[in-house]
Amino acid sequence: MSSYSNARAIRALFIASLQSILKSPSAVFFSVAFPLVFILVFGFLGGGGNYSLSVAAALNTNTQSPLFKALEQVPVLKWKKATSQAEIDKLMKEGDIVATIGVATAPEGTHSKEVIELVGASSQLDKVQQLESIIKTVIQSQDSEIRRRSQEIARIDLKVTQVRAFKMIDFILPGQLGFSLLAASVFGTAFVFFSLRQTLVLKRFFATPVRKSSIVLSEGFARMFFQLTGAVVIIAVGYFVFGFTLINGWATVLNMLFMCALAMMVFMGFGFLVSSVVKSEASIPPFSNLITLPQFLLAGTFFSIDNFPSWLQPFCRALPLTYLNDALRRIAFEGAGFWDLKTNIGILLLWGVVVYGITAKLFKWEP
Repeated sequence: MSSYSNARAIRALFIASLQSILKSPSAVFFSVAFPLVFILVFGFLGGGGNYSLSVAAALNTNTQSPLFKALEQVPVLKWKKATSQAEIDKLMKEGDIVATIGVATAPEGTHSKEVIELVGASSQLDKVQQLESIIKTVIQSQDSEIRRRSQEIARIDLKVTQVRAFKMIDFILPGQLGFSLLAASVFGTAFVFFSLRQTLVLKRFFATPVRKSSIVLSEGFARMFFQLTGAVVIIAVGYFVFGFTLINGWATVLNMLFMCALAMMVFMGFGFLVSSVVKSEASIPPFSNLITLPQFLLAGTFFSIDNFPSWLQPFCRALPLTYLNDALRRIAFEGAGFWDLKTNIGILLLWGVVVYGITAKLFKWEP
């Protein structure tokens, strides 16, 4: 008789778990179809959706100028802070700002009092032109006789900076992918292990040589394999249908999948925690929603957390999904390496340590 092998046990349990997932319509829908619906909707909408124009003040601009102060009061202009050229370049490259606006005193010998330097992104040229029109309107409002002598107040110098277009799909797809991983990890793990415990399947396993770790690993591997396969489908649809940016091709896809796998290990910890504290299967959705819904709404899934009130942003930046979404966007659009994402990875791992530490105290193998 051949000796018992935990490797074979893990393989058998992996296949059984994967078959169970594939037979679940809800698992397939919420892991692949649900995020694809949002990606298709926002993908066909294109790059619109934000009717304000985000701008930043150019370095060394005269912020005390009456003209600059008037521009700050324009409702359609949303000002973002940047203290270095590197920050400005990053904001413009990622599409977070349309242009920088600088106001300076005009050189002697010219008719204008001030010079407005407008440096805009080539990828948003239509918005830059709208911005130029807005500035002209503001200049006109500064003098009652502007129609007669507009050039005496200020002139506009327009420069266009060549940057890669940051499309709506570049923001939406990573957010939907991240939330798909979170929801599937929490709900799937919670339902499976609660059911295995309540139906005494786990207890029956104890009568066999199979290790507890083998049970956990097999379920984790099966769920991760399924979710990462779904992630490849989602990324492929985004890339081939809507032009989702994969700056380094397949290398970018592999880096994104690594981040997804790391995040899934953390998110499954929440599922183990939920299965440990609930008393009935009906309690799983409410408890799981307490974990997933705030992150769905506040972790930058649909729009930047910069749009939230300042008092809410610290909470948004504490959520683990925030750091996964940000990491996926930076990998895809900027080609960020893992060292560049050390903060994102570190915070995800910290969440993992905390969640699994609590779960280790509460998890039950028997009813």
